[in-house]
Amino acid sequence: MSASDPLTHSVPGPKCADSISLALKHRLLRKRFPRTRTDPSRSPPAADRRRHESTNTSLKDKHSRMAAYLEIADDSKGHELSLFCVPKHYEEDLDSVIIPNGLIKDRTERLARDIVRDMGGHHIVALCVLKGGYKFFADLMDYIKTLNQNSDKSVPLTVDFIRLKSYSNDQSTNCVKVIGGDELSALAGKNVLIVEDIVETGKTMETLLKLLNDCHPKMVKVVSLLVKRTPRSSGYRPDYIGFEVPDKFLVGYALDYNEYFRDLSHICILSDRAKEKYKV
Repeated sequence: MSASDPLTHSVPGPKCADSISLALKHRLLRKRFPRTRTDPSRSPPAADRRRHESTNTSLKDKHSRMAAYLEIADDSKGHELSLFCVPKHYEEDLDSVIIPNGLIKDRTERLARDIVRDMGGHHIVALCVLKGGYKFFADLMDYIKTLNQNSDKSVPLTVDFIRLKSYSNDQSTNCVKVIGGDELSALAGKNVLIVEDIVETGKTMETLLKLLNDCHPKMVKVVSLLVKRTPRSSGYRPDYIGFEVPDKFLVGYALDYNEYFRDLSHICILSDRAKEKYKV
């Protein structure tokens, strides 16, 4: 067959056939799925894109910094007193057990782990807010000490104490009394962990933080066993939270009502009868 024979060119070689087949596939794909082009007029300006990305990043950072907590629902009636060991002289003064001691201990242990994770390697001054915070403070320090002895990351600790008073009977007042505030100047340039029993309106803690900031500490973190959901709240939230609780008056585990009920192991709901009985 001569080179001029048309059949010579009608049978392509293997490589040529593959090329033609590939080209046909591309042509068919372009017809079925045409390319979309971005309209420059519809693209957000670079500054807007950067602003949007920055906003998203800040929101992510904000959410990642939000303290985790265990929520006790508003409609929670707690647990029957008969299921727990409660001092006989308080049985008529309590409505129910809302947070059992074992749950408090487990949550405190997790808070200790979170604090060591975040603050490990720094020399921390743990500042206990008396009187209500002493039991939570003691247990938290014990758990941190255990972690220090059994993990690669540890927190060098020293402790100090301060007393705040803002309650009259069962009401939080606008007047916050600070006892021991003259010694706060010793915290200048230091990393401070404030350990509190309960944050209700947040005004007491905001007052303490203002006093501390005037002393120029290097860093301040706050851990509170309880945060109360209340319309009176200023919006302040601690860095670490054990439980978020309903707007009820709670006693036990060193939380008191006019110095009573600190000797309860569990956190309980105080009855209205007891408020009148122990009123001053």
